[in-house]
Amino acid sequence: MPDTKIAHGEESATLALTLNLLARPSVTPADLGCQAAMMERLRAIGFHCENLRYGNVDNFWAKRGAGSPVLCFAGHTDVVPTGPLEEWHSDPFKPTMRDGLLYARGAADMKSGLAAMVTACEEFVRATPEHRGTIAFLITSDEEGPSVDGTKRVMQELIQRGERIDWCIVGEPSSEQVLGDTIKIGRRGSLSGRLTVHGVQGHVAYPQNAENPVHALAPALAELTTRVWDQGNEHFQPTTFQISNLNAGTGAPNVIPGELKARFNLRYSPVQTISALKEVVEGVLQKHGVRYTLEWYVSGEPFFTPPGELSAGVVIAIERETGKRPKLSTGGGTSDGRFIAPAGAQVVELGVVNRTIHKVNECVAVADVDGLHRIYVGVLRQLLG
Repeated sequence: MPDTKIAHGEESATLALTLNLLARPSVTPADLGCQAAMMERLRAIGFHCENLRYGNVDNFWAKRGAGSPVLCFAGHTDVVPTGPLEEWHSDPFKPTMRDGLLYARGAADMKSGLAAMVTACEEFVRATPEHRGTIAFLITSDEEGPSVDGTKRVMQELIQRGERIDWCIVGEPSSEQVLGDTIKIGRRGSLSGRLTVHGVQGHVAYPQNAENPVHALAPALAELTTRVWDQGNEHFQPTTFQISNLNAGTGAPNVIPGELKARFNLRYSPVQTISALKEVVEGVLQKHGVRYTLEWYVSGEPFFTPPGELSAGVVIAIERETGKRPKLSTGGGTSDGRFIAPAGAQVVELGVVNRTIHKVNECVAVADVDGLHRIYVGVLRQLLG
């Protein structure tokens, strides 16, 4: 373990647990004991913890208390790969503090959030052992990966049992500039396509004997990338279309390729439907005479939690800690909230600043680790106290 002392003395319980989790190189779908460390702490304050392993993915479901409302903390112990190690200023799995920042893979996304959840519950339960309702945890090691055997599978199991979640706080790093300035109350949907454009390979000097798939796709691609899909609505950004991968050619400068492969993604607002988006894309390809094969993938449908009791409680807790009112947002990518909201839960995302997530030299402000702990304690007092 690294030296965990900070300038003003001993580290807090939240920072100590964060350091413990960060020292475990739990690249998705590995967990490497992160969940065991969390469950040990939760069992000590009266939680019943249940391991739910599917395939090579570790999950756990934990509960304390009884009845409604059920307030669930959700998150993930897996992290993305480090990227080029030579670009890190310190070992990504030896958490290091410099100039008030804690550097490590997962520092912001989202092991500091996991630690703050656990220690917030410890503080709240000590002060309010007979709290109303139920506190729950739903933790996975499959959020940064395929997201098949993680939260999605656990939710299927809970629904089969007849268990429900009323309120869910996903500990993803939601803040934009300073802790608590933004909470997510929904996310756009994500629809991806794997496109193969079929041509005829040939010599560049004899284009009349070939069919260039790059040329065939270009007009359709220009139309799709400049299209105004919609205007969104008062809570959601407009739908966007982006190419993420585009490959063609043999490597030789004098050969017309016979095939082009592309990957694209639509982040869509609730004003759209999956069927309508597919129809537009395929209609544009057909209009321009593109010969193609297209496979579609839906990684998440949009979800939205209208301002209500959960978001109001979170806003009050943030205002008490920071003195400022957070922005309610649906921006950014997807989260596991997309698997929890359809079961009827109100879902918000509340975590540390997301500026460095998935980047080399990922970091979190040391002060924000304890700040998030205090906000979570405030939410628990507001909603279950």
